[in-house]
Amino acid sequence: MDTYSFATSRQVDFPVYVKINQLEGKQTTVSQSTLIRHPEIRHIGSVQSPTSELYVTAQLWAESKPLGLPTQTAHAFFKGERNWDQWLQLPVNIQDCPITAQVALTVWDLSPIPKDGRLDHSVPFGGTTIPLFDEHGALRKGRQKCKIYRRKVADGQSPSKTPHIPTPRRRGRNEAPEPTDPEKEELERLQDLLKKHEMGELPTNDWLDQLVFKRMSELNAGVEDAARKRANQRKTTKRLAQERLDDSKQNGAVSGAHDSDDEFHSDNDLDEEERFRLTIEFPRWDFPIIFADHEYDTPKAIRDFQNTPSGSGVTAKQPEMRYGPGIAAGNAVVDDAEFPVIRIFDPEQFTRENPCEIKHRRLVRSERNAQPDTDMKPNAKLRDELNEILSYGPTQELTAQQKDVLWSFRRHLSRDKRALTKVVKATDWSNQKEARALTELIPRWAEIDVDAALELLGPTIDNPVVRAYAVDRLRKADDNELQLYLLQLVQALKFENHETGEEGLSPTSLAKFLIDRATNNFNLGNFLHWFLMVECDDRGPDTNATNRKRFARVEYHFMLELEARDPEQRKLLLKQAEMIAILQKIAKDIRFGRDNRLNKIERLKKFLADPKNDLITLPQPVPLPLAPENIITGVYPEEANVFKSSLSPLLIAFKVQPSAAQNSPSPSKYSIIFKTGDDLRQDQLVIQIITLIDSLLLKENLDLKLTPYRILATAPAAGAVQFISPSVALSTISTKYRGSVTAYLQQHNPDPSGPLGIRKETMDTYIKSCAGYCVITYILGVGDRHLDNLLLQPNGRFFHIDFGFILGRDPKPFAPLIKLAKEMLEGMGGSVQTEQYRQFRQYCFTAYTALRKNSNLILNLFSLMVQSSVQDVRLAEEAQGVAAGGEGHGGLGVGGAVGKVRERFHLDVSEEDALRILDQTLSDSVNALFGVVIDRLHEFVQGWRA
Repeated sequence: MDTYSFATSRQVDFPVYVKINQLEGKQTTVSQSTLIRHPEIRHIGSVQSPTSELYVTAQLWAESKPLGLPTQTAHAFFKGERNWDQWLQLPVNIQDCPITAQVALTVWDLSPIPKDGRLDHSVPFGGTTIPLFDEHGALRKGRQKCKIYRRKVADGQSPSKTPHIPTPRRRGRNEAPEPTDPEKEELERLQDLLKKHEMGELPTNDWLDQLVFKRMSELNAGVEDAARKRANQRKTTKRLAQERLDDSKQNGAVSGAHDSDDEFHSDNDLDEEERFRLTIEFPRWDFPIIFADHEYDTPKAIRDFQNTPSGSGVTAKQPEMRYGPGIAAGNAVVDDAEFPVIRIFDPEQFTRENPCEIKHRRLVRSERNAQPDTDMKPNAKLRDELNEILSYGPTQELTAQQKDVLWSFRRHLSRDKRALTKVVKATDWSNQKEARALTELIPRWAEIDVDAALELLGPTIDNPVVRAYAVDRLRKADDNELQLYLLQLVQALKFENHETGEEGLSPTSLAKFLIDRATNNFNLGNFLHWFLMVECDDRGPDTNATNRKRFARVEYHFMLELEARDPEQRKLLLKQAEMIAILQKIAKDIRFGRDNRLNKIERLKKFLADPKNDLITLPQPVPLPLAPENIITGVYPEEANVFKSSLSPLLIAFKVQPSAAQNSPSPSKYSIIFKTGDDLRQDQLVIQIITLIDSLLLKENLDLKLTPYRILATAPAAGAVQFISPSVALSTISTKYRGSVTAYLQQHNPDPSGPLGIRKETMDTYIKSCAGYCVITYILGVGDRHLDNLLLQPNGRFFHIDFGFILGRDPKPFAPLIKLAKEMLEGMGGSVQTEQYRQFRQYCFTAYTALRKNSNLILNLFSLMVQSSVQDVRLAEEAQGVAAGGEGHGGLGVGGAVGKVRERFHLDVSEEDALRILDQTLSDSVNALFGVVIDRLHEFVQGWRA
């Protein structure tokens, strides 16, 4: 759990509570002369008895307006003192209270003779008002003492005339200052300590606490008597001053001689003989609650301005705001008594286009202004500007001027395959003429690459002609290439309109294309089926029923197509589902079982060996869902195992039917790890990207010996992982070989004449795989790297597992951007000066350069995942403040998941500068001391758990 020291009020979904404890104070006896002058007060409850039955009402106010209805205490009978000891719940939650919220508390008395013939018999005994937040913006908690203003209703106005802490009384011009009262200062100090004592901040000591409480009672009585004497003295002084004033008037003195000496008398002088305090209590919290106001999303125009990359070469101009008469810009305030200006934040500001800009765009793109020559060509300056625009990545936002230039030369740009995605963004699709003009031009456009087709299938494009063109481009990709993008193409189905009629899906739709290709290729159909089924079963809080219906509709049409073309293929998919359901059941039983690990292993072996479960020998050979090219016929029960983990993953070895190309008649083996309770879709995404990167590097004749093992999520919280054997974690090598990877490789691949006593082929494999995974994990921002998820095979292949944190997230503080542990460096000679490390750096630079050239493809794949349920992708979109499916479509700017990957490519700098940044990151990772500390702490925790 992340440590924190406070919470915000916006996070507290809890009603405002206040506890009415006790009314403290001594009520003076009403004189007989007063009762004669005002006989109606004789029957008021508090006049008749000092312990009369009173009740209290509480009401929230803010900005001089009530927030909800008042709440009152239940009837209480008092014997010695007025003590309610009742909690009142106010009808407003803390997260909805503004900073100016205050609680108005009124103590009500009863009178049988109401004033003015009213039916209400309640008369105010006194009131007080206390702010809900203190002067530091923290929510009040614990015991509070509030001054009661006699015979006044609590005033909820701002500012209040009945504050719980009265403002200091202003003394008269000729009045001497009151002497400091040491007893009062001591009492205030003890009251502050008492509050800390009640909050548990001070240790308790019963006998000493009793002495302090007794001393506080004595001091309180002394302070009350002193205050009463001062009040009587002020009353006497006031009376004498009034008598002198009357005498001077009778003697003909000028009335103006009366100065402001009387202003020093407080309105409460007559009440200071009765110093009543209402003791209340607010709920106590483990941490301070700090007020936090509602934050609106940043307006689109300002967000676009802030997100403009500095290195793009485009000078972004800040949106211009024009102010009306009498309204000042910036922090200036114009306030006229006749026409006051009230400043408010308009959340719709900049969300709509400026009408002037709309008119300008129409004039610029009008056919009247267009040259009659349809083959209009740009001059040298405009050509340079167009080339710069075409070099932008898919996440680059275009300015209005750039869009106008692209639209003006769209026919000239139709010869350039890079320009289509940019011109599509520059088109105003709400304008029918522009939309028709571009749709007529698209069929004659130069053939685009696959990465551009994926961009056109993203969430920002909803024109059916454009999407149909992108699908038509995908038809030219073979099945192996299509399988690399299948995970993202399934997510792209969310952005299509799947309105079906009697004819079924549209022939030009992405869904129809995927179904046609998957029907003709079982491997493709296998993965399409499982990708769709997982999305149909996903009922998490971040999914919606509409998307589930879309995926279910595509799956339905896929099954119909299989039934019509190849019923046997559909039966195989159903058999796979039955087998996965059996594995999922036993995995859940073992996971939630209370047996120890050895008993769980025996239960698993017995279950697999039982012929009734149809696993030791399958009734019919079935393609393995994880790797459908392997036909499995059963399992090896004796090789089953249960790993040490809270989820108890199962290790299951399947019998693989030998293919025609194999000479051996005996079946081979394919081992998987089956998990329940874990969402494997994030690991599945990372492995898919690693597989794609491997294919991209191989096209560049760069084989970095990567190990993209298979992962398949069979449910939102279940799935299978290929078990790579033999392989060993670097933590085990560190323990067994004293941290020496070199000793491990020497044991399995000895060669005295080779580098570091290891076969040259093995050392090359180790260096290349280390370089490949360092670059890949850096680009994807893989976190939580420790020696347990860094694995090494005897042939020198190094690889990563467990991708629970990506896109820069890491549960450990100060983690290096690249995990280059000292154990990995030891396998290269243990120093950055060795020839092996020099080769490692060179492979890193070559791989990074090749991937930067293909950055558009990788970024477009992530842009198709912005509305997926992959955990860290979703968190990155939430951190950006753009909801999935909302404005901006999430992740297409410089923020979100796409932005985090784009940052690691450093596309805003030259290739030389990007390699320099990567080199510095490698150096920082080698010298990172905190990474070593984290590894040692992780080893300690794992050893303690074991």
